[in-house]
Amino acid sequence: MNKVRTALCALATALLTATTFATASFAQTWPQRPVRFIVSLGPGSGADIGARLLADRLTSVWGQPVVVENRPGGDAVVAINAFISANDDHTLLYTPTSSFTGHPYQHDKLPYDPRELSPVARVSITLVGLAVPGSSKIASVAELIDTIGKEPGKLNYTTATGMTDVIYDGYFKSAGLQITRVPYRDVVAPLTDLGENRIQAYIGALAIIRPHMQAGRAKLIAVTNAQRAPSLPDMPTVAEAGFPALTFDGLIGLFGPRNMAAAARERIAADIRKAVAEPAIKDRLTATSQVASPGTAAEFASSIEEQRAKLNAVAQQLGLKAGQ
Repeated sequence: MNKVRTALCALATALLTATTFATASFAQTWPQRPVRFIVSLGPGSGADIGARLLADRLTSVWGQPVVVENRPGGDAVVAINAFISANDDHTLLYTPTSSFTGHPYQHDKLPYDPRELSPVARVSITLVGLAVPGSSKIASVAELIDTIGKEPGKLNYTTATGMTDVIYDGYFKSAGLQITRVPYRDVVAPLTDLGENRIQAYIGALAIIRPHMQAGRAKLIAVTNAQRAPSLPDMPTVAEAGFPALTFDGLIGLFGPRNMAAAARERIAADIRKAVAEPAIKDRLTATSQVASPGTAAEFASSIEEQRAKLNAVAQQLGLKAGQ
């Protein structure tokens, strides 16, 4: 009996060793060919800049070209479907999670299977700003809300993603405020209308707003993040301004196909963690209004679930039901 037990233990140890070796071996051999990052936003966006920084660094780490492909449009639906259609563990989706977390409440039938989006690695948090026209007399969130209340139905606004659409629509409805949300096909075009006072508020990435601030066409009145922007330490958050319901962090990360090997996910997350810790990359992310926040697939998935929980609570206030 002891001989049998000893033999079984030896076999189990051998299998565990072989599995560990195979996993480590796979992690070392991936990637075996060029890697593609499909980005849901256009050139110049925070996500695009972050993707290109990482692509450049990871090309040397992985010994394979990492190519960035912009597929903007459809509130990330174009990029998501291009990623799913590829069905390839060398094709990854690089996107803000807010681009798709609102989809279940915006579509009666989802134009893709969300189970195909499998978290691989959290990368960063985009700093998101609330801006008004540069010529506006409004200087705070309280003044904006007060103006909306005094001029019901006369003001227009827009946000950059589906999730922020739901959050802000939910707040305005719960507060009994009448303001029209104007939809746009991309996240950059609204800034022209903001500068011309055709829309009176814009919620989007600080990286997109900043050039218009510098040109005097936009005025930042708060950041929506939970923490203040390191580059703008005197600018209050919406919570500090008295409106915590408007808090939103722009979570960005990488997704892979759901059948992607765990070893490949682990390697990608580990290599990204090392890359964003490098001063040159970290400083560049900071300069483009992002905060490095690398995390594993599990940590990324947890962050997404937190966003979904908040969104679900707002959707229930609005009486919205998730599409299938």
